[in-house]
Amino acid sequence: MKHDKVGSLMTMDVVQAEYGTPAEEVARLLTDHRIGGLPLVDQDDQVIGVVSASDLTAHEPSTPDPHRSRSRFAFPELSPATRRRTAQASARTAGELMSAPPVTAHAEDTIVVAARTMARRGVKRLPVLDEEDRLVGIVTRRDLLRVFLRPDAQIREEVIEEVLVRALWLTPRSIDVVSAEGVVTLAGRLERRSEAEIAIAMTRQIDGVVAVVGELTWRLDDTRERSDEQVLHGVADDRLRRL
Repeated sequence: MKHDKVGSLMTMDVVQAEYGTPAEEVARLLTDHRIGGLPLVDQDDQVIGVVSASDLTAHEPSTPDPHRSRSRFAFPELSPATRRRTAQASARTAGELMSAPPVTAHAEDTIVVAARTMARRGVKRLPVLDEEDRLVGIVTRRDLLRVFLRPDAQIREEVIEEVLVRALWLTPRSIDVVSAEGVVTLAGRLERRSEAEIAIAMTRQIDGVVAVVGELTWRLDDTRERSDEQVLHGVADDRLRRL
């Protein structure tokens, strides 16, 4: 089954910086290229961190309130977040501003995997690496949204062709396939329960599918037969071990 790879979607002309790049230069790069962040690389083109617009915002020193009194016994907040903001406020280079370790993807990762990584780690962009972990591109949330906003007719056609016909060897009309805003509903009767499980699992992996609703029935529950066989094999193996 076809899955689009991150490498087919990424931007290969990556705006990047190095550890020692001045903070002012990073700000200029972000502004001139109208981007929200850029990766930092070392001499081997390996990504060591990422600097975002929010990191630069933390670099702007805050103006103290002259009307705010401060207790002589007040202690500074020493949480990790506060220490990081304090360090960024006085940063002079990209390396002192960057977020590390970087969250990355590989060119051979599927777009589904990259999207889940972004959602789980709460980032808006992923530097893309090759098999030797060198920077070869970058992919953003906007890039991924273009895939997940695929037309429903296109999603339905892929489910029928890749799942029903090629994987399960069924006729195109053997199961009703409906796609609405990325939610795919599979309805109909199959010969075996395992076929229904395969159909749902494979449909869930198709690019652009947000969720799968399974309304499938089956004539034979072959998963129970497999469970019974596994139990019998387990008993037999246990007896053999005791010999």
